[in-house]
Amino acid sequence: MPILMGKEVGPIGFGMMGLTWGAEPIPEERAFATLKAALANGMNFWNGGEFYGPPENNSLVLLERYFAKYPEDADKVVLSIKGGVEISVHSHEPDGSPEGTRRSIDNCLRQLKGRKKIDIFEFGRRDPRVPMSVTFGVIENEYVKTGKIGGISLSEVRAETIHEAVKITKIVGVEVELSLFSREILENGVADACAQYDIPLIAYSPMGRGFLAGQYKTIEDVKPALRSWPWFQPGNFEANLQLATQVEELAKKKGVTPAQLAINWTIRVSTWRKGAPKTIIPIPGSTTVARVNENGAKVEISDEEMAYIDEIITKFKPKGTRYPENIPVNT
Repeated sequence: MPILMGKEVGPIGFGMMGLTWGAEPIPEERAFATLKAALANGMNFWNGGEFYGPPENNSLVLLERYFAKYPEDADKVVLSIKGGVEISVHSHEPDGSPEGTRRSIDNCLRQLKGRKKIDIFEFGRRDPRVPMSVTFGVIENEYVKTGKIGGISLSEVRAETIHEAVKITKIVGVEVELSLFSREILENGVADACAQYDIPLIAYSPMGRGFLAGQYKTIEDVKPALRSWPWFQPGNFEANLQLATQVEELAKKKGVTPAQLAINWTIRVSTWRKGAPKTIIPIPGSTTVARVNENGAKVEISDEEMAYIDEIITKFKPKGTRYPENIPVNT
């Protein structure tokens, strides 16, 4: 079992974004049932965000209510929270200044009301305007050493940022995108850096923003909020669907769902790819108990199957970039 912050966690974690960030709020009863199902499936590493939803209904607000109702679950969960972002109508800019750092962490702690400790805190993106030594100095000296939070993780970073960060503070995790669709971290030095420093790699969007869940057949199946993103543009969508179709066919032969194959592929990369970090924890998101039960299944993927998947993906290059141009990546 993977170890995070000295605790055992399941090989598959849980991404909380969909529970509070969407056009239609998820009813509290359904959100609670989903979180309960995650624990029942051993998915006890939870990844939320201060900016996952409006301030009055973000991950912290939901978690406070959940742990108020189920206080016995608090110690079962290793909780990672993303923050460090200036939230306004016009901006979601990272703010690594001392003032911005304190504002974000203090707000997260205030919203949790002491129900659960933040085991890991991470900036959603690196702030290029502020030296990391300044940002991490505040977090380490005022929050980690005082026991207010557990440790520091990185999010959506390039390899150079990892090499720089480990010289400043202890990094307990690196959250980056990894899926059959998004494999650039395996080639750009990010995975190698995590392996070099024995840092667990947290793989977000392991189902390629829904492509690998087998749920897209036409563009109308895509959530409206995603239809303007590069992968889903006319021409790109149809080309990208070809990989999804091949994954679906392989999953069918194996007797698993496309989502299960995609999620467990990310785990298997840790033992398949030479030089990969020994710990890779995918954090698929779900908003229903049924989907959690599906995503939490452990699936063995043989060497022969990994080789076959390699053949497929080496011939395929996703059409379009991962994010729209206005969203920073590889910070």
